Amino acid sequence: MSGKIKSRSAANADSIAGRVSCDERILRDCHQLYTDPESGLITVAQSVGVTLLPPRKKITVMLMGNHSAGKSSFINWYVEEHIQRTGVAIETQGFSFVTSGRKRESLTGNATLHLYPHFKPLQEFKGVSEYLGTEVCTSRQKRFSLVTFVDSPGLVDGDMKYPFDVDEAIMWLGELCDLILVFFDPMGQALCKRTLNIVERLNEKHGDRLHFYLSKADEAGGESDRQRVMMQIVQELCKRPGLNKCGFDMPTIYIPNPNKPSRCVNQIEEVCRTVEKTINQTVQNTLNSLEKDCEVITEAITDTLTVDRQTGAQNRRARCKGCFFALLGFMVPLALLALLVLGSLSRELLEVALGSKGTEALAVYLAPVVRVTESLSVEHQLYACGGLVFLSFLLLILARFSFRTQQTLSGKQKRQLQEKLEYVQDVVKSKKKKLYDEYLRQSVGDQDMDM
Repeated sequence: MSGKIKSRSAANADSIAGRVSCDERILRDCHQLYTDPESGLITVAQSVGVTLLPPRKKITVMLMGNHSAGKSSFINWYVEEHIQRTGVAIETQGFSFVTSGRKRESLTGNATLHLYPHFKPLQEFKGVSEYLGTEVCTSRQKRFSLVTFVDSPGLVDGDMKYPFDVDEAIMWLGELCDLILVFFDPMGQALCKRTLNIVERLNEKHGDRLHFYLSKADEAGGESDRQRVMMQIVQELCKRPGLNKCGFDMPTIYIPNPNKPSRCVNQIEEVCRTVEKTINQTVQNTLNSLEKDCEVITEAITDTLTVDRQTGAQNRRARCKGCFFALLGFMVPLALLALLVLGSLSRELLEVALGSKGTEALAVYLAPVVRVTESLSVEHQLYACGGLVFLSFLLLILARFSFRTQQTLSGKQKRQLQEKLEYVQDVVKSKKKKLYDEYLRQSVGDQDMDM
């Protein structure tokens, strides 16, 4: 494995490099560290049986509320382009993703699911695919390059029928979204029971992601009328046990119009700060996850190499034990054969072959065996020989089983694992530290970084 991270830039990288923010570059580089086909962390982790998921390069923000609550208008204001249709009628009947890209484009349901593979389970909701789309625009206003908006269908009570199970689809999307903005319309629809029911269910699992806003606050009349609407909404929310929490906040927002000045306090910038805070938290979480995943991979590779060394030691012990049993197994019949051969030879022939001293020494060593053999009858001698042959057979079987070894890594595989370990520890971790320093330098002085 190469010790260098291969840089792969987009075709128009030169034209946009000057406009890429630090956070965008950090998330992009982290994503590349995971997904590089040759040396990415996902590929490295798979080689040691670890499954990793790549971090997303953008946060997902879902807007929900009753119809005509200003969700689409807010998206148009945020990106400073007319992307979403707006109006009093129910304009958004399905889910519309709004994201930044290289050129203006509208994608259908299948293209959307191909672009966002982690949203593919949406296909399980019957009818959703036909009411799913993506709007890609080139705007880089505010922090839009790091945000994917999900504009949900306008919610109404009564006999309104949706082409799919909108409640469950919103609940499922709530699991994947980083931020959920709930817009309440002060013009009579803010207390939509369908909206409140979904909000209550979302709050049970993702209360920290929910943020409430009184949209179109400039159309609520005077200050007293606006306060009365706020009180009605808060009272209705507080009736729900899950939403009756301390510190409940609902800023008033509306789309600023220079031709239509209003004395109402507009806190729409608060929404932008909430989005920016979520982006910053996502960057930190991505860097922290990168560090944890490096530790997981390092531990997995170290454990694999340690287990391989232990397996190699066990295999060597097994081979030694097998050789010992095999040697004993062959020595028994060889010893019997030697006794038969030596017993059949005359003393003169042995002296010629071994010499007089060798023959006397052999006689001394074989004397106990000869005495035992002579003390046995012929029948018992046959039994003894059969027993020794059976013992030899058992020893050879034990040798066969002892020679069984476990598979170990080849020298090439061990070198590759060692290279991957060095890559993660030296290259990826140093890259992560550099990215963290870049992120912190946006808000912390250099004098604090050196501490």
